[in-house]
Amino acid sequence: MTRRVVITGIGVRTPGGDGTKAFWKLLTSGRTATRRLSFFDPSRYRSQVAAEADFDPVHEGLSPLEIRRMDRASQFAVVCARDAISDSGLQFETFDPGRVGVSLGSAVAAATSLEQEYLVLSDSGRNWLVDHASLSPHMFDYLAPSAMPAEVAWTVAAEGPVTMVSNGCTSGIDSVGHACQVIREGSADVMLAGASDTPITPIVVASFDAIKATTDRNDDPEHASRPFDRTRNGFVLAEGAAMFVLEDHEHARRRGAHIYAEITGYAARCNAYHMTGLKPDGREMAEAIRAALDESRIDPTDIDYINAHGSGTKQNDRHETAAYKRSLGAHAYRAPVSSIKSMVGHSLGAIGSIEIAACALAIENGVIPPTANLHEADPECDLDYVPRTAREKRLRSVLTVGSGFGGFQSAMVLRQAGGARA
Repeated sequence: MTRRVVITGIGVRTPGGDGTKAFWKLLTSGRTATRRLSFFDPSRYRSQVAAEADFDPVHEGLSPLEIRRMDRASQFAVVCARDAISDSGLQFETFDPGRVGVSLGSAVAAATSLEQEYLVLSDSGRNWLVDHASLSPHMFDYLAPSAMPAEVAWTVAAEGPVTMVSNGCTSGIDSVGHACQVIREGSADVMLAGASDTPITPIVVASFDAIKATTDRNDDPEHASRPFDRTRNGFVLAEGAAMFVLEDHEHARRRGAHIYAEITGYAARCNAYHMTGLKPDGREMAEAIRAALDESRIDPTDIDYINAHGSGTKQNDRHETAAYKRSLGAHAYRAPVSSIKSMVGHSLGAIGSIEIAACALAIENGVIPPTANLHEADPECDLDYVPRTAREKRLRSVLTVGSGFGGFQSAMVLRQAGGARA
């Protein structure tokens, strides 16, 4: 019999809120956390809008040594992991460390610290030759993405499988999907899984400027992220993290754990087509959705809500709309859809895990977060996108999807806890 995987702990840090409760309050209120970029002078950039988190590592309980050693993205991951552990009620010190693992996702890892170090050593790029003696002693940790899951593993002395997943913007779904597979195959009983990204740096902003993927609606930052709206013109870069305690269902049941949701299906595909382009028919995303539904052993008509990738770029919104129609058939017109990127922006590899958190909380509370700033849908985006106001609805099965540069397409199904499976 296949082991079942459930979510028993959640930790979130996003723009507009400090912790999971604040995150959920933001989503259900339909408020946006997008604003003019403040981390550095954005005046020379095409896109000057961002969704920044008001994150204070001292307030979050990190020691001076941890703050010095860890990149901002690692700090987010560790703080969220600690929250998820506390939320789960699991006493890790009494647990076999060989049965605990970590699966962490990130698109750009320690980009913040790498760029800061370069700017210091090169005098903001003025010097070609730099003094290596002035290099941070923690430079290896910034250079090697594996330092991030290692930091999370140290929080609970995890000695089981520890993995870094970096698949661009699907990293946050793929890392959780990998963790589920580790538990199902019996290599671990508990996994700390999720993703973290803090990409609001000059080089990342410039990179997306170059391909005009981000919005230039700089005069109205609060309403700049407009997934599925006819007037959308790109995504809003963001930062954030979400971490989960995942457990074998029987293990969680025996200890009387609170279960947010069960993860019943996951699949990933690639279009093998173009680094940034998407085929308009949505075929590869549709195939990932169908495979996730098959693993869940449910029919497309069982999907009560779709948490969209919904980045706010025209090609993505049309691509995934086509994918829903292709995979769900007529039910695509009946299933409510929304994009939380309209409120918390697009935190690259982290957003997939943040969206999983939103799905688990939507199931828990029977509320569908809205798509903020959606006033006039693109005629090609003709589904039920839940505009501006949250909607109450009992949710038993929820689909969440991710799409990333390189052609990565991922899908995951979460179900209400307590339901029997064949």
